Amino acid sequence: MTVAIITDSAADLAKDMTHTYGIEVIPLRVYEEETEYTDGGTLQPEQLLQRMREGAVYKTSLPAYEATYAAFASCAEKGAPCVYLAFSSELSGTYQSSLLVKEDVLEQYPDFELHIVDTKCASLGQGLVVLEAAKLAANGASAGEIAERAAVTARQMEHIFTVADLQYLVRGGRISKVAGFVGGLLNIKPVLHVEDGKLVPLEKLRGRKKVLQRILELVEERGTNIAAQTIGISHGDDLESAEELRHMLAERFGCQTFVIHTIGAAVGAHAGPGTLALFFLNERK
Repeated sequence: MTVAIITDSAADLAKDMTHTYGIEVIPLRVYEEETEYTDGGTLQPEQLLQRMREGAVYKTSLPAYEATYAAFASCAEKGAPCVYLAFSSELSGTYQSSLLVKEDVLEQYPDFELHIVDTKCASLGQGLVVLEAAKLAANGASAGEIAERAAVTARQMEHIFTVADLQYLVRGGRISKVAGFVGGLLNIKPVLHVEDGKLVPLEKLRGRKKVLQRILELVEERGTNIAAQTIGISHGDDLESAEELRHMLAERFGCQTFVIHTIGAAVGAHAGPGTLALFFLNERK
């Protein structure tokens, strides 16, 4: 039986893509005051980002226990081996929670084969790992082979991004207040990356043009065989900037295959409007 691929909504994959590849997505939860939403379900990213521009404050939480249990148990009932590719454990309790759910599911279905991978990735960095896993599953790879390959790909995934206002990340506890202090001053734009699953500021630049040029330099420094890769670009309701970055990458490196999508509500609640993120592989890692 084909291996089932499950992820969570932090992977920021478009619904038509998850449908095409048969990927099940467990939604994280997003809160506006006392109102609970599901990422990509009862709350769409465009709604969240617009409300954030108007001053709304959001918090996020890991997926509901019942949702994760139902996803795992459904595969167990069918006798389908499964690989779950989780949001970075350094940014969410989603991975740890899934391990507890796995224990409960195995009590009822002791022969169920379930591999859980902490991707240490986020947004389309996680999404690209999930897509590769789904393609391996479609080609008949075993659950163990898929989990092993996904772990390698996740370690090699580079996340380079900039945000319009660091205060969103500071407020959500994702980076320190010191790093966030200069976010809105004098048109200073931060460039950040992910290091062992954590968000880490790299440098501060003045002006959007310099940020985009620096992102290209980082691709050249870190990327391997860039032209042959599938490149991920996610954005905070700023498709124009995402398309500009796509064009720059195609022109400079010859990249042809891209996955471009808005950040989801769970990621967007922390990154905020105007986020622009790039994902590619560094095989030297």
